[in-house]
Amino acid sequence: MAVEKDEMRQLLRQAALGVFCFGMLFAAHKSDAAEQGKSVYLLGVSASMAGMTPPAGSYFSSFTYVYAADATGAAAFSRVLPGTGVLLGDFATLQASANVSARANVALNVFSVLWVAPEQILGGRFGVGALLPVGYQQVDVDVTARAALTFPDGATLARNATRSLSDRTFAIGDPLATAFIGWDVGHWHWKIAGLVNVPVGAYERTNLVNMGFNRWAADLTGSATWLDPASGFEVSMAAGFTFNGNNPQTDYKTGTEFHLEGALMKHVSKDVAFGAAGYYYRQVTGDSGAGAVLGDFKGEVAAFGPNLTYNFKIGTTPVFTSIRWLHEVRAVNRMRGDAGFLTITVPLGGASAQAH
Repeated sequence: MAVEKDEMRQLLRQAALGVFCFGMLFAAHKSDAAEQGKSVYLLGVSASMAGMTPPAGSYFSSFTYVYAADATGAAAFSRVLPGTGVLLGDFATLQASANVSARANVALNVFSVLWVAPEQILGGRFGVGALLPVGYQQVDVDVTARAALTFPDGATLARNATRSLSDRTFAIGDPLATAFIGWDVGHWHWKIAGLVNVPVGAYERTNLVNMGFNRWAADLTGSATWLDPASGFEVSMAAGFTFNGNNPQTDYKTGTEFHLEGALMKHVSKDVAFGAAGYYYRQVTGDSGAGAVLGDFKGEVAAFGPNLTYNFKIGTTPVFTSIRWLHEVRAVNRMRGDAGFLTITVPLGGASAQAH
């Protein structure tokens, strides 16, 4: 069913309210070549309408992220770095003497606010925002000795014996600041967005899991959307780089990370669209510092899955939602699993009347 032009314009304005907050959200997502298997930029958040910018006004977004994955070999070793107190020590000996497997589960929510200026800057719409993650993480690790093994805490393992480690946390993560500028010409819409991680969230060096990163980081992403109002077809793409600072407690500097995301969607009405989304990730420079005991260790992964957007009203307030599930494939030096995304966005003022 083709979407009428005026309905499509309304859809563009409404759907865009959630897209930027959704696309720039943080989560404690694994990136196993990075320290403790985490990346500031959450893979898979930029999908449908990635290049769209919302109208002037203020917005609130609640974003829920769930993830479950496992790993063995080098990817599991990277996940436990820098390790708990029982694993700190001669990591090379541990790697040579044991097999390690890891399982991770994440469930968190990111609350964000966004303000879009009423005046244009450089011919585009400019906005700023802030984000705060709160949630739960759990990691379970099994260490199986290939030969007799003694841990730094004095515990020993006989050959083929297994020691299980587990850690979990429910805490507040690092806040993030974000800004963007976007433009529109015909069926084309594009924007440039930046994200900065402020390392003040919950962090403890010897934990297997932390909500905070204890490092500064910045991400720069460019995205574009092509949308044909007559047919309702949409193609969106986003590509960017994450630049990581050094963790002073572990002397670990995560390398530069590249991410590419996309979506192919069909808008069947002004309120409903469905299609597929996916991403590709590759670490382009290796980790460094004394804490990076695995050396020049780089990860790579791809994922794809279904994507659905649905808009509705509660009274006179528009509510914009997006949901998707992504399955990871071709994981190299990374955990591999499944991720679920749900975002709910509402206007706080200024744009709500325009979006009706």
